[in-house]
Amino acid sequence: MSSEKVLSSGSGSGSASASASAPLASPHAEVCKGINGLNKVVLRDPRGSSAEVYLYGAHVTSWKNDHGEELLFVSSKATFKPPKAIRGGIPICFPQFSNLGSLEQHGFARNRFWTIDTDPPPFSTTSSSKTYVDLILKPSEEDMKIWAHSFEFRLRVALGPGGDLLLTSRIRNTSIDGKPFSFTFAYHTYFSVSDISEVRVEGLETLDYLDNLQNRERFTEQGDAITFESEVDKIYLSTPTKIAILDHEKKRTFVLRKDGLPDAVVWNPWDKKAKAMVDFGDEEYKHMLCVEAAAVEKSITLKAGEEWKGRQELSAVPSSYCSGQLDPQKVLHGS
Repeated sequence: MSSEKVLSSGSGSGSASASASAPLASPHAEVCKGINGLNKVVLRDPRGSSAEVYLYGAHVTSWKNDHGEELLFVSSKATFKPPKAIRGGIPICFPQFSNLGSLEQHGFARNRFWTIDTDPPPFSTTSSSKTYVDLILKPSEEDMKIWAHSFEFRLRVALGPGGDLLLTSRIRNTSIDGKPFSFTFAYHTYFSVSDISEVRVEGLETLDYLDNLQNRERFTEQGDAITFESEVDKIYLSTPTKIAILDHEKKRTFVLRKDGLPDAVVWNPWDKKAKAMVDFGDEEYKHMLCVEAAAVEKSITLKAGEEWKGRQELSAVPSSYCSGQLDPQKVLHGS
């Protein structure tokens, strides 16, 4: 076992899975009450960055840099009321992405109560982070009725020394009858941006994508970086491990690094769809962009005893100017 500190928790089920006031064993993490009394874990790095994770959905709802600036978008109309999923942050789509199957939209992991995992198997990780929390989800009897597969889903949420946010998912098939299962997956990350019309995404040029606005017909991305002038809902296929999201106005670049997740979903609802969503402000589409590390086109199949691992690492870096344009090449091909 490494020297990383393990978090303590109370009873092992439901929303009362950790005492709301008890400090955790890690000096940089604590459980407290969030909106509507839901328990959340607050991670604080000594250098000033922070993150918040609700046990409901294992849902990251805040990620702030060392200046205290919020980097994720959560709708002002988000309802923190189970069983509805929280609108914004980083919902986890499992065991189904979107409506690609018989389950509810995006599966059920995002609207279940997770528990703090006090004894996770050792993590083989390159991160030296001491600021993290381990959460676990196992199917209830009700879950088994709608998706009859035995699994353990372990999630580690960590803050890196430089303020990076790391999410590592490990999903194991714990079937005792030898039954395999298949699933699709996404980290449905909502980035906070100054103005969607001032944002561009680099790293997905010339790739094939499935357009959700055209019955998932397959196209090839043309031209340069992706910019936004209307609703976008695309699943990019066989994407690179690194994608850059450039916010011209804030002179900030988000870098998304991923492992085990071959696809990338890009989504902005634009004005009409925003108005149609009850938990989303009419004008809020201007200040968010979803770029999601995902495994959608080809489902992941696990035999009994097998484990899958999918990881994403988010960082926010200042953008440099070159001929009046932001220069992402240092980000994509450099450090």
